Order: sequence, then C-alpha cells, then structure tokens
Amino acid sequence: MGAGVSQGNGGGGGRRRRKRRAQPMSEINVTPFVDVMMVLLIIFMVAAPLLTVGVPVELPKTAASALPSETEEPLTVTISADGAVSIQNTDVGREELIPRLQAIAAERADDRVFLRADGAVTYDIVAQVMGALNAGGFSSIGLVTDVGGPALDGSDG
Repeated sequence: MGAGVSQGNGGGGGRRRRKRRAQPMSEINVTPFVDVMMVLLIIFMVAAPLLTVGVPVELPKTAASALPSETEEPLTVTISADGAVSIQNTDVGREELIPRLQAIAAERADDRVFLRADGAVTYDIVAQVMGALNAGGFSSIGLVTDVGGPALDGSDG
C-alpha cells in the first residue's frame, strides 16, 4: 500500500497546467510574540519602580486600627526659652500640667499632640514634658521643627 504521485502524460493530450498546492509554512511568525513581549516589558518597566517603596523592613503585625481622619484641631504644647510651658496659647505651671492634660485627653477623640520647644531649652526639660504628655494620656507626640537647618552631611539644607 504505497502512495505515489503519478506524472501522467498520457490520455489527455495537450498541455495541462498543474495546480500547485499551498506548501506548508515551516517558519514561525514571531511578530505577535514580539508585540506581546514588548507590551509586557513596558508594563514591568513602569510598574517596577512603584513596587519599591523605601528601605525594606519586616513590619510587625498588630491588631491596631487605622488612624482616624483629622476632625479636630491638633493640640500644641510649647516650651519657651525660659522653660515656661503653654498648652495652645494658655500658660500652664508644671505642677498642673498633667491634670490639665488628662482633662483635655478625656474630651478629645485622638491622642496626637505637637510639641514645640525652643532651641535653647535643654533636653532634660523636653524629656520631662514628653513624660508629662505621656502621663496625661497622649501617646502620639510629634516634635515640631523648622526647615532649613543643617543636614547630617554637614551642608546647610
């Protein structure tokens, strides 16, 4: 049972045109493949810088809820150059600082407070006021600074 191709010249006389069959294509068309790869390359080139946020750290997992949105005016405690403490614009003696902070914390929804201290105040006084803020019920203390100070590399910012 063999199959063969016959080249018949007989029987019909005259010249006949042979119909050529389409030859199977033995080459791979890579144009669609290149198009898809180029699109994927562009997507990854754009997305890769967005995936790196900063210094890689392993953050602990907690059951803490998200921070509330800012609905009230932030509380500001100021230490002047002579060591006097004031809450917002009201001067407060050091002996009545903790009770006053506890009363304010009972009325407020968030426990954020901004601490402003003069540059001439010693670290000891700032640490004592921060301890009073913590004892008064404020656990989120932000230190307020001014811009344009010296940088760690010795240059002026």
